[in-house]
Amino acid sequence: MAECGASGSGSSGDSLDKSITLPPDEIFRNLENAKRFAIDIGGSLTKLAYYSTVQHKVARVRSFDHSDKDTEQDHEPPYEISVQEEVTARLHFVKFENTYIEACLDFIKDHLVNTETKVIQATGGGAYKFKDLIEEKLQLKVDKEDVMTCLIKGCNFVLKNIPHEAFMYQKGSNPEFRFQTNHPSVFPYLLVSIGSGVSIVKVGPGSWETTGLCSALLSTGCMSEPCQAQVETEDRFEWIGGSSIGGGTFWGLGALLTKTKKFDELLHLASRGQHTNVDMLVQDIYGGAHQTLGLSGNLIASSFGKSATADTEFSKEDMAKSLLHMISNDIGQLACLYARLHCLDRVYFGGFFIRGHPVTMRTITYSINFFSKGEVQALFLRHEGYLGAIGAFLKGAEQDNPNQYSWEENYAGSSGLMSSSPELCPTQRPRSGTFDLLEMDRLERPLVNLPLLLDPSSYVPDTVDLTDDALARKYWLTCFEEALDGVVKRAVASQPGSVDAAERAEKFRQKYWNKLQTLRQQPFAYGTLTVRSLLDTREHCLNEFNFPDPYSKVKQKDNGVALKCFQRVIHSLDALGWEERQLALVKGLLAGNVFDWGAKAVSDVLESDPQFGFEEAKRKLQERPWLVDSYSKWLQRLKITVE
Repeated sequence: MAECGASGSGSSGDSLDKSITLPPDEIFRNLENAKRFAIDIGGSLTKLAYYSTVQHKVARVRSFDHSDKDTEQDHEPPYEISVQEEVTARLHFVKFENTYIEACLDFIKDHLVNTETKVIQATGGGAYKFKDLIEEKLQLKVDKEDVMTCLIKGCNFVLKNIPHEAFMYQKGSNPEFRFQTNHPSVFPYLLVSIGSGVSIVKVGPGSWETTGLCSALLSTGCMSEPCQAQVETEDRFEWIGGSSIGGGTFWGLGALLTKTKKFDELLHLASRGQHTNVDMLVQDIYGGAHQTLGLSGNLIASSFGKSATADTEFSKEDMAKSLLHMISNDIGQLACLYARLHCLDRVYFGGFFIRGHPVTMRTITYSINFFSKGEVQALFLRHEGYLGAIGAFLKGAEQDNPNQYSWEENYAGSSGLMSSSPELCPTQRPRSGTFDLLEMDRLERPLVNLPLLLDPSSYVPDTVDLTDDALARKYWLTCFEEALDGVVKRAVASQPGSVDAAERAEKFRQKYWNKLQTLRQQPFAYGTLTVRSLLDTREHCLNEFNFPDPYSKVKQKDNGVALKCFQRVIHSLDALGWEERQLALVKGLLAGNVFDWGAKAVSDVLESDPQFGFEEAKRKLQERPWLVDSYSKWLQRLKITVE
């Protein structure tokens, strides 16, 4: 643990709390390998971005040539496994309160070793306010970047690189968060950034064409001429509108009405309020006659309408809720009108006003749905708070060509949506929640959509959505928890010559256990929860503590046994009739997947019977119908294809 800073004062002269403790392993990681920095300083939060290199162990496989050997009799392993050191690139994004900016700058300065950084890209209002402080503390030149350009670059980057980045929010539905799959093309779209005011930006200007939504408007007579919709063009955008009624309005009026000066406290008040005590509804004006007008009686006819005639005092909670509804509805309607005007059906919302707050997202979503009659989608972003910092970093990192690679979120090093940071220091719990983390690792090669997919945008590789299925979620989380001891044991055994393997394995256990507990409480924390994402999270945590593949030796042995059986299995399949062969293939796949997924029941069997193998697994398969059984439909479809 490293403690930062002594007492001092900020640029405003106010005393700052310098007792914050910043553990480098959990917050500012790999600073000794940092190559480039960028910073986005808003009104209350600072977002730091930096690029580093990470050295870790990787299991490599080298195949042998067995073409001249009898695989049935050969006792050699089918391939050789070697563990090598590899250096890969990692992007780090850290978000913290401006209150701690001096302490954090001191900490970064103390831990910058051999950095190549001479200039730091900066965006946001604080790039001007804190420019002298940053240059003095870090001895770096501050290069100020345009806020909107950075925002767009950051938004495009996360939409293209982070699966399930965007989501719709429906309060009360199951699940409340519905994540979007990555689309091959993210353009065009509308970005509504809600800070103190509101900026509305159309992203992806380029060539022009009439879209389906535009055609629909023409057919209804709402438009006399075709509008022009924009198609894909990287990082180009057009500011098309905005409003002075935004987050600052909510904060300012909220402070006047409730005497509450802190933004988050104001949101907390709103979450406990009842706006109908303050707002005038349609039913308050028309009574039961509203039904003859085709209107819902619960619609707000006048925000704060009851305050002019009521003699009672309104609670702070009710006034805050009414204010939040008024501003959110106004922003939603404005965004909807601009979306329809420009023939766009996707609107992404971001900015400090959103901050993942359920009441805000619910109100904006309702407003968009109401005014567009469901034709326009209101979408939110898991990492909208980092967009400016990501964009500023990309502006200064062209020489590293970050856009030419594919990146993935590192679940081991990232905070989840609407969750506090990892428990860094139990004695300072209130402060540990002031930090939020996002880490992304560069993949070895760019990812592309499988060309055989009919529609890549609608393809879902997972059969069960654990975010949606509570029973399945409970089952699988329990499975992974119960299997954890075995994984730890296997990790230690995979590195018999390492003196610290047991210590690292225990650290892995704690980190992965904490992630599983977070997902029990917030299954939406990292997007759609699936068995695959649970496995990915476990792999990321293992890599974090230098266990590249604890099961590599086991798989090597199993693959050797499987290859010895290969010829015999092929001959037995060839001897079957066509329909019998299909059923045998499916049973073989099911039996093989029992081992692949590492089911606990199989693990228990293997502990008691090490010789348990493929044939035994097939015999233990339950008879049809299976839990999910679409075999008959699949067979009929296959027959048509064959014929």
